[in-house]
Amino acid sequence: MGRQNTYANPFILERADPFMIKADDGWYYFTASYPMKRGDDPEGYDRVILRRSKTVDGLREAEEITIWQADEKTYTHRFIWAPELHYIGGTWYIFYAGSSDAENNWAFDCNVLVCDSRDPYTGNWTEKGKFQKTEGDNFSFTGFSLDMTYFEAGGKHYVIWAQHNEAKISCLYMAQINPAEPWKIITKPMLLTTPEYDWEKVRYAVNEGPAVLKHDGKIFVCFSASGTGPEYCVGALEADENADLLDIVAWTKFDRPLLTSEDLVDEYGPGHNSFTKDEEGNDIFVYHARSKECFEGKCGYSDNDPLQDPCRHARIHTVEWNADGKPILNGREK
Repeated sequence: MGRQNTYANPFILERADPFMIKADDGWYYFTASYPMKRGDDPEGYDRVILRRSKTVDGLREAEEITIWQADEKTYTHRFIWAPELHYIGGTWYIFYAGSSDAENNWAFDCNVLVCDSRDPYTGNWTEKGKFQKTEGDNFSFTGFSLDMTYFEAGGKHYVIWAQHNEAKISCLYMAQINPAEPWKIITKPMLLTTPEYDWEKVRYAVNEGPAVLKHDGKIFVCFSASGTGPEYCVGALEADENADLLDIVAWTKFDRPLLTSEDLVDEYGPGHNSFTKDEEGNDIFVYHARSKECFEGKCGYSDNDPLQDPCRHARIHTVEWNADGKPILNGREK
């Protein structure tokens, strides 16, 4: 039986890789990947959108604006994927994936936009460029890299991203940044997780889409695994907030996923989530999943490549916690 929930879902149609943040300015902000609707769609995956509202539910009908769009003059081209909005060191930034090769949309790298205003909705956004690595690092951002997220813990600032390893398998890597220059890492990357369990290797061996949740002195990194069809699911690792987070020994990986299609009713392929708090301070997570119509081939896009259809809708659920202080995303213990 699927979990009960106070939010009406789907929350926002046709918005995959959703990211929501409750900012110190009193606004909730929402961004996501802007979809393609066919292989030759001239507009899909070409921009960064933003909504804002004073309430979570208000984002559903909030005006959506384009704050930045790729074109022939920009450094990055399509595909523009998985934008995240972060306020770091007194400045708004967006981390996103995009290709710098106009002839190859799949030459993904982690990239950064910077805002010239304290108001990310009305300010001007410009490219800061490709994420930079530290001296002596011959690996980071040299291959297929995307899905960067950011968090602070113990007075230190970190980023986590997905990147192909030497075997072309998508793994998660983590490094420290300086908040004064959050477009570069200042340490060499640590391999945080690689696909190892069967549920991480359905159709494709993938770890991607990291998202950070803090609770009672613990850091949880949730991530998406397997292919992007019904097999897509959410796994997690945990560490003590005050541990040496760049020491892999500090991290414990859960051997079972926290959320799968089997946990939901008429939703398929849940993943690429983010976390924030609702108006009462409860933890919530926003994620995407396909509808029953899409799963049954009745959506009108069944002949498209799965990444060239708009059927991944943003959805919201409330995070619950078990007696051991671990997150429950599926409405029941596993």
